[in-house]
Amino acid sequence: MIFEHTDKVKGLLAQIEAFMDEHIYPNEQAYTDFVHDPANLWKEWPGMEELKAKAHAQGLWNLFLPHEYGEFSPGLTNLEYAPLAELMGRVPWSSQVFNCSAPDTGNMEVLAKFGSPEQQEKWLKPLLAGEIRSAYVMTEPQVASSDATNLELSILPDGDDYVINGRKWWISNAMHPRCDIWIVMGKSRFDGPRHSQHSQILVEPNTPGITIVRHLTVFGSHNSPGGECELRFDNVRVPKENLILGEGRGFEIAQGRLGPGRIHHCMRSIGQAQRALEFMARRADSRTAFGKKLADQSSIRQDIAKSFCEIEMARLLTLKAADAMDRFGNKVAKDLIAAIKVVAPQMAQTVCDRAIQVHGGMGVSGDTPVAAFFTLNRFVRIADGPDEVHMSQLGKQKIQEYVQSNAR
Repeated sequence: MIFEHTDKVKGLLAQIEAFMDEHIYPNEQAYTDFVHDPANLWKEWPGMEELKAKAHAQGLWNLFLPHEYGEFSPGLTNLEYAPLAELMGRVPWSSQVFNCSAPDTGNMEVLAKFGSPEQQEKWLKPLLAGEIRSAYVMTEPQVASSDATNLELSILPDGDDYVINGRKWWISNAMHPRCDIWIVMGKSRFDGPRHSQHSQILVEPNTPGITIVRHLTVFGSHNSPGGECELRFDNVRVPKENLILGEGRGFEIAQGRLGPGRIHHCMRSIGQAQRALEFMARRADSRTAFGKKLADQSSIRQDIAKSFCEIEMARLLTLKAADAMDRFGNKVAKDLIAAIKVVAPQMAQTVCDRAIQVHGGMGVSGDTPVAAFFTLNRFVRIADGPDEVHMSQLGKQKIQEYVQSNAR
């Protein structure tokens, strides 16, 4: 199967590439310097809103929502959006400029697909406009949250409200100054089928009873301005109309949220790997050691060749997964979705590791984005489900499929 970009996608790629050249790459170092300054902890980089306005004016906005979302979508398929996500991923923070950044993308998908008209009016529209940001509150410290049936935070009815009690951690974006809404997953039924016990509910961060226990670091970084943190909910009362879809529908919502998001994550990882490869090639061509260029060393050439092959394979696999989602839906494409979640970040981590090695001491510094790409993709191999969970489910599915096929 050969994937050829449509004229529409070619046009968008050209627009985004030009925008990146004019506005993103020239501001990359300024953004990094700002967010790493301790004085600016949990503050948005001052240039962000100006760049968002420029992207919005050019129509480079909310490109991630698949065409089945109707009025909320720009009309692209998952396959058409995938190369755009790769291009944005070359500078991780640039996705926000185009209002295509996680976790907002997944939360907008939830609200567009499952939200009530009132919920869409109050929270989806400001998210689509880029006026606010959001968080997805799922993982818990006391249980293995890779098995979401373990989640213990309670969401129990009491009069006109639901009352929430429990702990959460690794909540990305919760500290962002524009984060005005959280989607919280917890248990509202304590009997019945395991996958019908949990619910998802909208919670505003300033609701009484919420405590920020601590700010977590990732490889020593606070990841400001979004960051990750640990939260405690003590008798937090939320109106019943904030419940999404209905009690016990949490897993149904979660499954509807995951497919497109994993395409986005993987294509961004591929974009980072591609950029790391380009840095590696330029470094090899410009650096001389022991009387000859690194580019003339056989081992360096092999690392570059292997990296090229691995990126191409991961890209084609991810595009195949996106195409299968468009044609047959997330459920049918779940094997490919699991495969790309395993392959793409591991590949990106490996390519970035090679690029670090070619750069020597410079590779572990902030003089290039390669070290940041390495740590980001190592983190992604745990976020959104660790590799082992995806491989276990994929292996189980393939065993059943091949046993039942009776192939000779």
